Amino acid sequence: MRIHRLLISAFGPFAGTEEIDFDRLSAHGLFLLNGPTGAGKTSVLDAICYALYGSVPGARQDGKRLRSDHAEPAQEPAVTCEFSAQGRRFEVTRSPAWDKPSARGKNGFTTQQAKTLLRERVGGSWIEKSARNDEAGAEILALLGMDREQFTRVVMLPQGDFAAFLRSKATDRLELLQKLFGTERFESVEQELARQAQAAKEEVSFLLGRLELLAARAESETARLGLDESGAPAPEGAAARLGWLEGAVELRLAELTGRAERAEAASTECRKAVEAETACGERRRKLDAAAARKAAVDQGVELLEEQLLRLARHRKAEVLHGQVLNVDATAAKVRRAATAVESAFTLLNLAAGEDAELAQLDLGIAAVPAADGAVPAAGCDAELGRLRSLLAVVEARLPDEDRLLGLRKRRGGLVRRQEELTAALVQAGNRWEEFQDERRRLQDGLQELEQRAGVEALRRKEAAAAEELLDVVRRYGAAVAARDAVKVRYDESRDNQLEAKRQWLDLREQRLANAAVELAAKLVPGEQCAVCGSADHPAPATGGPGGPVLAQEEEEARRVHEAAEEACALVAHELADANQLVAVLAGQGGETAAAEAEIGAQGARLAAAEAEAAVKELTAVRARLEKLESAVEAAQDSKSAAEAELARTVASLADVTEQSAALDQALAGLRGTHRSLAQRLKALENAVAVLNKAVDAQAQLERAEAQAAEAREQLEEALPAAGFATAGEVREQLLEAAEATALQTRVRAAQDEQAKVAELFVSEDVVLALEEKSAGYELDSGRLAALRDAAAAALREARDADLAAGMASRCLASLRSIRAEYGDVEGSARQPAERAQMLAGLADAAAGRGENTYRMSLNSYVLAARLEEVALAASERLVAMSDGRYLLQHTDAKAARGAKSGLGLEVVDQWTGFHRDTSTLSGGESFMASLSLALGLADVVQQEAGGVEIETLFVDEGFGSLDEQSLEQVMDALEGLRDGGRVVGLVSHVAEMKLRIGAQLQVLKGRNGSTLRISDGVDVPV
Repeated sequence: MRIHRLLISAFGPFAGTEEIDFDRLSAHGLFLLNGPTGAGKTSVLDAICYALYGSVPGARQDGKRLRSDHAEPAQEPAVTCEFSAQGRRFEVTRSPAWDKPSARGKNGFTTQQAKTLLRERVGGSWIEKSARNDEAGAEILALLGMDREQFTRVVMLPQGDFAAFLRSKATDRLELLQKLFGTERFESVEQELARQAQAAKEEVSFLLGRLELLAARAESETARLGLDESGAPAPEGAAARLGWLEGAVELRLAELTGRAERAEAASTECRKAVEAETACGERRRKLDAAAARKAAVDQGVELLEEQLLRLARHRKAEVLHGQVLNVDATAAKVRRAATAVESAFTLLNLAAGEDAELAQLDLGIAAVPAADGAVPAAGCDAELGRLRSLLAVVEARLPDEDRLLGLRKRRGGLVRRQEELTAALVQAGNRWEEFQDERRRLQDGLQELEQRAGVEALRRKEAAAAEELLDVVRRYGAAVAARDAVKVRYDESRDNQLEAKRQWLDLREQRLANAAVELAAKLVPGEQCAVCGSADHPAPATGGPGGPVLAQEEEEARRVHEAAEEACALVAHELADANQLVAVLAGQGGETAAAEAEIGAQGARLAAAEAEAAVKELTAVRARLEKLESAVEAAQDSKSAAEAELARTVASLADVTEQSAALDQALAGLRGTHRSLAQRLKALENAVAVLNKAVDAQAQLERAEAQAAEAREQLEEALPAAGFATAGEVREQLLEAAEATALQTRVRAAQDEQAKVAELFVSEDVVLALEEKSAGYELDSGRLAALRDAAAAALREARDADLAAGMASRCLASLRSIRAEYGDVEGSARQPAERAQMLAGLADAAAGRGENTYRMSLNSYVLAARLEEVALAASERLVAMSDGRYLLQHTDAKAARGAKSGLGLEVVDQWTGFHRDTSTLSGGESFMASLSLALGLADVVQQEAGGVEIETLFVDEGFGSLDEQSLEQVMDALEGLRDGGRVVGLVSHVAEMKLRIGAQLQVLKGRNGSTLRISDGVDVPV
């Protein structure tokens, strides 16, 4: 991978747009990235990392802080990187999320989301590959073959990190190496082995639990049988115990089965005796009941004959019942019709006296009714036809009267509308004048308001800066207090650690002085001495209260010292973090006086609030002016519309008045004495209804009289044939329906009872009872009770015996099932137990436990091989840098106090032949070793990533610790990198480096942000 061009805009300390031509720098092979502290050298590397991976290394990953604070508010932050990889050329542009100024956004800003654009150059043209953040990131990751962590370790070599790696513990190296080489799969293997071992252990425990449960079930099943335990195997021998239990239960089952059979036979005999006695008593009761029912039947024979005679007379009269009912119904109908005629003509006379329409008619109604009840009405039919004709004429002219009402209503509405339009015309003129005055007043103050609102963005930015400074001052005070508190804790922890170390060393010295006594305490007569091998111990050393107790105290003191040392290291790390935070906040202005920052923030807030209020007021005034323009036009349009509509209303009013007068004159004759045609129509309808009711009532009466005469004639013709002289005799012999039904039911019940009693005396039970009674058998309740008690006792004994035998049978079946299952489980548990033991040993070995004396996990073992490769690759460069003196070497020596081993590093001094710890190197030697380690690690990771070609490298700082000769050797090694075709960028502000390297990328710092410049101090090598 080679970088060709980098474009930075509003990113980090760079306020504007800066372009870096890496092809120009690459022509020299080796270039220097230099500039003053805080100018932005690291930000150039951050920009490369952000363009490729969408994030920056370390604590600077907050995307919102990537935007330059020096940039213009509306300038978009962006980074564009053009690079080549795998023989293809790409360009990626990324923009982090940022707040864009907007008049419509919340608090004056609108959040712009992060964007990405990936393009590839094909045939001289750029072709878009992806515009999505995730797709572009996946494409670049596939091209480079490295994730962000690997890229920052391989391409951007941070010397501070590798110096810490050089001196760190094995656990810290494990974390970094695992990130670089991606050996999480070996940790997964460890976890899977542990999981399988635990699962196998649980499986064995489950099988053993099942065996115990089966044995317990067998004991529980046989406990209720009361077996004789003499000669039984012990419960510990579960298999033999199960066999003995099965045999004992078989014997017990045979005994209980014989007892149950004998009890069942005795119970059957007793039950038969009870059944025989019960049957005799039941037959006697049936005989007594039949005799009682026969006596009752004999007493009711005379009553039955009378009921049969009365029922026969009712059935003869029932033949004429329908005709009698018809005569009665027609007579009632005649009476109702006569009453209706009388009421109708009475109502007609009354209506004729009150209704003018009826009073004018010639009805011809007689003053007194005729002798038969009829009322002559000769002229009613003719007058009814005349009234109906007049009713049709009036009804046909009703729409004209409705039309007249509509014209009158419309005239009233037009009069009201004329008044409303006159008032609206005056109101529209007044409103137009008011809008004109308000518009002139607002326009006069608009210019002064625009000037006040124009500085709102500046005031808001000043207020934000003041608030940020105030926040930094407050955080600085809190950080100083927190640092002081941590400093107190650190001093206390340091004192505790020193005291624990002193006590441990004192006990250790005391134990060493008392070593002979401790060894003598372990001597056993007859056993060999661990020192001399002799079995005789003539004079063991004696001393004070030392020995094993002192060894335990010394071991406990050592553990206390290690815990105190670890606690002190944690507090020291916390104190370093606190000091760093205080320094960072002080650099951001935290040392400013709190009162001064508060006053500045209050003033800036007031100024910003006034400017914001002016902006709101200006917006409101402009919106009001727009509304007033529309209101003036609307008022003018309303005035014109009112004038036109008023003229139309006056013309319509005159026309409606003329039509209403003509129609009213035409309908006056039809109204008569009524106020409206509707009232005249209603009066005519009432008169027609009254007259029509009288005519209909007279017709109904005539029809009813004819029907009554016909019914009487038919009844008189049918009476002789049925045996009756008059209709009154028929009515006397008729019964009510319910009474007749009840009488027939009683007769049928008496006849049925006679038949049933006759059947009883020929039944088998009654005949047998008569024979037993003749033989002298009598009922005895005491004899039956005694038989029942004996049968119940025999039944209980049989049930108990059968229950005991059934329980023994079920117990035997259960025991056989348990014994078979026990054998199956016992056989199937052997292989899981062996497998569990094997997996436990394998999991312990993979996790660094058990027989793994190095306590090296599988993951550590793999990483140890990688670290050995890194040490070999680093040693090639360290030999050149150290003038052939030093080598880096991987060591798997056992760590002290049982700590995990396998990731150790040591320095081999080839001048003396001694192996040294990496922490003993001087500052310059440490820099050369960490640089060699970084370059070696880059080579190994590059090979691990599939042989990805890395053509651009950056080495960050550390050259200031080298003397002149060491710097010359390091530069020779870096020149060797350039000879291999790589481009190496050195990040440093050391003056000697500026003189030695002509091609430089210079970062210039200013109050308004940093800028970049390329300087070619020497000619390009040929």
